[in-house]
Amino acid sequence: MKSRYIAPILIAGVLAAAAAPALGDSKEMVVEIYRVAPGKHEEFLRQIALYDRANAEAGLAPRQLFVHENGASWDFMLLQPAHYTDEENAKLDAAFKKLGIPQGAKFFIAFRQLVADHTDTFVEATTAAEYLKKLD
Repeated sequence: MKSRYIAPILIAGVLAAAAAPALGDSKEMVVEIYRVAPGKHEEFLRQIALYDRANAEAGLAPRQLFVHENGASWDFMLLQPAHYTDEENAKLDAAFKKLGIPQGAKFFIAFRQLVADHTDTFVEATTAAEYLKKLD
């Protein structure tokens, strides 16, 4: 029987490579791995859905959400672009305001109430063949 455990770092690499064709000019992505505070899983998911709604209103793709099934101690993993243009950021700010999503320090305090632990890892979305070209 195959093990269902895959280390988060390996997952991040695979997901980033899979996302490469849809990234346009920027290939830098951020992988966010969350262990949610006890009893806050549904609230966490509802917040992520709200942030994705803001992305949609700003004309941006939603985050890719991965839900833990077996293995490591994380609950949810998100994959999204690491950077947006100034125009995209302005549209996101407007969408956050329209939807009543806190920003700045208020965002940090509100969101951290849902999270027991998390890590952010910045990755380059690419393929092995493309990355090897950097070595040649």
